[in-house]
Amino acid sequence: MNKFFKKIYAFLLSSILLCSCDNSQGKYNFELEEGDLLFQNTGASEIDNAIKDVTATAFAKNYSHVGMAMQENRKWFILEAVPKEGVCKTPLKAFLERNVNQFNKSQTTVARLEGCYQPYISKAIAYGLERIDTPYDEIFLWDNQSYYCSELIYKMFSSQDLPVDSIPFATHPMTFNDSTGSPLSSWVTYYRDLNHDIPEGVEGTNPNLMASSPHIKFVHDYQNQ
Repeated sequence: MNKFFKKIYAFLLSSILLCSCDNSQGKYNFELEEGDLLFQNTGASEIDNAIKDVTATAFAKNYSHVGMAMQENRKWFILEAVPKEGVCKTPLKAFLERNVNQFNKSQTTVARLEGCYQPYISKAIAYGLERIDTPYDEIFLWDNQSYYCSELIYKMFSSQDLPVDSIPFATHPMTFNDSTGSPLSSWVTYYRDLNHDIPEGVEGTNPNLMASSPHIKFVHDYQNQ
């Protein structure tokens, strides 16, 4: 084998090895960065719609879930808090294919924090990893040793040495009411089944509020690729 063909062979071999190191994105070829936020429309169940009905903002109306991208052993995962599993580390492909539209496109969009927050990403991820297997907060309370999705992301940063007014996301009093000020029937049923009062007015956050942060920029929509 002459030198030219040896070089071609070496190049092809190295290319194959590089590609095989991380096939976690599958057909999803957008280049994530650690700390990217993946906002998701998780479907049309009664509770998914109830979340969107009471959390829509002028900017974001359709998000009911959010997680954070992280890489481990050259593979991509999403740190998230989900019902039944609690805080977990989900392979990117499984996360993206959890909810797809009629064209089999993932109903997921990606947002990236401003550069000034990049030094806080590694500690944010470490906070989430330390809480793997912590229960999901199905009541949506703030201080009960469990987490709902946006609460986890918020606390990844609020747990660090950041002034309150420098945390990239906001909180506000939660509401479970419709436009008339009455609790949505789906929330009434939900909390009745949990044998718990509706936590109207309790401080909290949600994916749509988080998506409205001025400190993030949306960089990709998987439905359009």
